[in-house]
Amino acid sequence: MKQYTSKAEHMWSWNTVKGVAGLIGVTCVFPIDLAKTRLQNQQNGFRLYTSMSDCLIKTIRSEGYFGMYRGAAVNLTLVTPEKAIKLAANDFFRHYLSKDGQKLTLLREMLAGCGAGTCQVIVTTPMEMLKIQLQDAGRIAAQRKLMPQAVTPGGPVEVKSPTAMQLTRELLKEKGIAGLYKGLGATLLRDVPFSVIYFPLFANLNNLGKKDADGPAPFYVSFLSGCIAGSTAAVAVNPVDVIKTRLQSLTRGSQEDTYSGVTDCIRKILHNEGPGAFLKGAYCRALVIAPLFGIAQVVYFLGVGEYILSCLAKRNN
Repeated sequence: MKQYTSKAEHMWSWNTVKGVAGLIGVTCVFPIDLAKTRLQNQQNGFRLYTSMSDCLIKTIRSEGYFGMYRGAAVNLTLVTPEKAIKLAANDFFRHYLSKDGQKLTLLREMLAGCGAGTCQVIVTTPMEMLKIQLQDAGRIAAQRKLMPQAVTPGGPVEVKSPTAMQLTRELLKEKGIAGLYKGLGATLLRDVPFSVIYFPLFANLNNLGKKDADGPAPFYVSFLSGCIAGSTAAVAVNPVDVIKTRLQSLTRGSQEDTYSGVTDCIRKILHNEGPGAFLKGAYCRALVIAPLFGIAQVVYFLGVGEYILSCLAKRNN
């Protein structure tokens, strides 16, 4: 294992490795994330999918295998800076809130997670905005085939198979930079509580598995801690994720509700679909987040990220 000359260098390398792990993780679980978005977006007026497996099977039949990876390029491009910001911010706030190197209290751990979640939305919001349009385009296209009059544009983006660059140009042209940050409030309401739950829960679960106070926890403990903390936080904030997905979707069916904001979205979902609608895609989200953090631990443990970074460094020298 590489020896680092400073804490800052070690922190940078660790966060970069986690970013590389994020790339691998996203590639593995992206089809489940696509199913989550489509399940969350469909309303009671016209339900195309009955479950995650049904969604994936129908997606493969109508769009081919790579149809499950609509929007993956956006995630693969932006997931590294997103995770680097999130992890670096959490490390910074934990260091800032610690007193003379003493163990952080639970409240301070939660505050550090809050700061990390707030910082990451700089990248998360436009990434999610673009990804959702690309992921949901297949659902809208399928509705058009079955019910030609059932879909109308709900915003500036036409119902086609757009690229991320086309979407970005259209949004910037129509609404400026604010177009890419639609749903910022809902993203904050999701990502801040997620980080508040995840980081303290992971740290405390991981500490339970340490054989001694100063040594690291065994690999399998970190792996399980990441999976448990990630899935717990994901399910806990799923209602807000449903709201965020609905608000950021620019195109919807003519029989599907449109929303003016978070409060309006909550009211209409409760009235038209009931409280259970807030749990749509919850198991998909847990299946995405748990292995995503588990894979990150695997990649770090095996040194895959550092191997890639060392190869890049040799090429640059």
